[in-house]
Amino acid sequence: MRRLLWFLLGILVVALAGSVTVLPRVVDANMNRVERPTTPVRISEAARALHARLRIADLHDDLLLWSLRDPLERHDRGQTDLPRLLAGNVALQVFSTVSKTPRGMNYERNDAASDNITLLAITQRWPRATWTSLYARAERAAHALDDAAARSDGRLRVVRTRADLRDGLAARARGEQVLLGTLSLEGLQVLEGRLDHVDSLYALGFRMAGLTHFFDNEVGGSAHGQTRGGLTPLGRDVITRLEALGMLVDLAHASPALIDDVLSMAKRPVVVSHTGVAATCPGPRNLTDDQLRRIAATGGVVGIGYWDGAVCEITPASVARAIVHAITVAGEDHVALGSDWDGAVTTTFDASELVQVTEALLAAGLPPSTIAKVMGENVFALLERSLPEGGAATP
Repeated sequence: MRRLLWFLLGILVVALAGSVTVLPRVVDANMNRVERPTTPVRISEAARALHARLRIADLHDDLLLWSLRDPLERHDRGQTDLPRLLAGNVALQVFSTVSKTPRGMNYERNDAASDNITLLAITQRWPRATWTSLYARAERAAHALDDAAARSDGRLRVVRTRADLRDGLAARARGEQVLLGTLSLEGLQVLEGRLDHVDSLYALGFRMAGLTHFFDNEVGGSAHGQTRGGLTPLGRDVITRLEALGMLVDLAHASPALIDDVLSMAKRPVVVSHTGVAATCPGPRNLTDDQLRRIAATGGVVGIGYWDGAVCEITPASVARAIVHAITVAGEDHVALGSDWDGAVTTTFDASELVQVTEALLAAGLPPSTIAKVMGENVFALLERSLPEGGAATP
């Protein structure tokens, strides 16, 4: 009888463990959906030929959040992984670090009292430190990207310097199947109020920093927060240090007051990694024409996303419409792609089907030279200006 009881207990433990690991997979599949149209999108030969020549860069992907999905393997859930990114001819992907999201997350008003990511951290078996520390969650993501690169047989290369960027692009020019990856922070709550953590995160490989996410933090106000304020005193010190290090300041999710404060003191290019434009899709985080002009004046770029909050109708044509408007206002040198892949969004195509955007941009009347800029060259030019030449030395 005792042997039977231990056997049954063992079955129960295994069942519970299995249900724990199933939970994040179910959440991933439900939150990162691809809903393809019933009629397949027709891709012209002109679009296919142009797309094959492009050097594509995307400014925002949350793949590292879903750690039970090995980024090196092709999956039937979510929107990206290395095989699908390579199939879509993506040359560089900025991988973001989601450290905290509030329960009942919405576009209008959120507080910082709750956190959905803790449960994901536990069920995905992240290191115990990540269960309570937001900084540790950013650290884990950096290690996850390094680990994936180490296991990829050279197909995934982490970019920290201009030399890394040039070497990776040269490999692609030789015909090698290579994806370049670099790291971004989605909200500086990961600093946990400590300015010195900026340097620590830079040393880990982060080269872009989104100031806020869905709630206000110690640095400033979110477009979806309670106060929607501007920069705090710590926030001003953070901007100064980010610029000194050459880390790109990202205003995605920033409140209008925060955008104003940053643009009033920025001495280097500012980006908005994933957004829409208010003229084609009104929304609390989509940029006004005035904001587009002022961001362009810094030499920065704006990444246009693919989800409903960014473009309203989740079609390639809607993405193209937002891009065309942004070009009209900000100029063709200041517009890029900011998909928000795997960021709890629904799209109508995954990374392997990115040629649909190229097709839509051609259909919208953009010349190939402008499409090349939007699809990647603007990002590469910006990274060439902002990344350190080589090594990880700090000023």
